[in-house]
Amino acid sequence: MPIMSGDRDTTFDAIIPELPHWNNGAGISIDDWIGCIGRHDHAIGYSRVFWPGFVLHDGCLLRAGFSKDSFDGFMNQHGGNRRAVEAVMNHQHLADMLMGMFNEGVRPSREQVLYLGRVLREMWLAKLQRDFPQLEAVVSLTEEFQDDLNGYEITVFQAERTA
Repeated sequence: MPIMSGDRDTTFDAIIPELPHWNNGAGISIDDWIGCIGRHDHAIGYSRVFWPGFVLHDGCLLRAGFSKDSFDGFMNQHGGNRRAVEAVMNHQHLADMLMGMFNEGVRPSREQVLYLGRVLREMWLAKLQRDFPQLEAVVSLTEEFQDDLNGYEITVFQAERTA
């Protein structure tokens, strides 16, 4: 059964294998573990991933700090299809968010990547509903099996409007 972010009773040993090894094999809770190893600078950095800024530009919902030149190029490439432009400009590869792990030679598991994606989807949707209640924002997550971890993506776009 997949681990869901809202499940407070989740045993995280499956996605953080070092937890049961702490305290001479007695294990440690995820909350206590973060209390032991957590860093304020990392927490601040991750806050940008978990709670990103979004802006409206020319009818498009985009991540804050986007490039206007890229926007113009994608609008041209996609024939003015705002939903397609939003999807491509807002997409992120989940594995890219974990590159620090790659740099240390440790690759995340598929379960770790999907767990992060599910948490991000919930947080981004809550943020968008709070900041843009007038919009019907979609936070899309690739969950079907991918051979390459880079295939797991999350993106934001506005739902198609029906007349």
